[in-house]
Amino acid sequence: MSKEPYAVEVHDLTVAYGAKPVLWDIDLGIPKGKLAAIIGPNGAGKTTLIKAVVGLIKPVSGGVDFHDMELKNGRLKGKIAYVPQSGSVDWDFPATVLDVVMMGRYGHLGWFKRPRSADKNMALETLDSVGMREYASRQISQLSGGQQQRVFLARALIQQAEIYFMDEPFKGVDAQTEKSIVILLKKLKEQGKTVIVVHHDLQTVSDYFDWVTLINLRIVANGPMEEVFNEENLGLAYGHRGSLLKGGT
Repeated sequence: MSKEPYAVEVHDLTVAYGAKPVLWDIDLGIPKGKLAAIIGPNGAGKTTLIKAVVGLIKPVSGGVDFHDMELKNGRLKGKIAYVPQSGSVDWDFPATVLDVVMMGRYGHLGWFKRPRSADKNMALETLDSVGMREYASRQISQLSGGQQQRVFLARALIQQAEIYFMDEPFKGVDAQTEKSIVILLKKLKEQGKTVIVVHHDLQTVSDYFDWVTLINLRIVANGPMEEVFNEENLGLAYGHRGSLLKGGT
């Protein structure tokens, strides 16, 4: 059986904060067109991993390959979208909902080109897809946590990327928002996109994802959900002897 083509491949990646290693000798590949979860205990390095992969943190060693993507001026322009944790965003920044989503178009437009009416219409349609069009002129600071998360998801969607990295997109959102985000992520997968999500709720992994990376400073397991998401690997990652799948995280 031939190996599935990877969308992203991490090799020999080590990241440290000062003298303290946070990720150690990470090797993993995630195939194209997967809806992948990165899971592990608090402090396992999940956020650090995706920040290193998207270039926000410089590793001590190792690197990342994005396969079947053409470089433009040394960058993967417009091919990768990143949704940070909501708690890491300055929500007091004076911008409207529409402004924030339009920022996702700058990778296509360039910073010094004015958006066209077609770009504005695309932004409004994208807001419509996440149920936030009626809030287009609202200041981002005036939204609830779940609404802010929807807006940042819209900003990622409008980039029309090939790979989406999302850091706990369900954190702090209500059940209805979570359901609608899952539907959008599955639509991206159906379009052939690769979606990689830092996730913490073990009870929903098998419903939401088809690929799982288990991490605790090192890679514990990486592969199809039905092969690696089991009690043995969860015990290795979380250090628990009892059932994690029945008793929560």
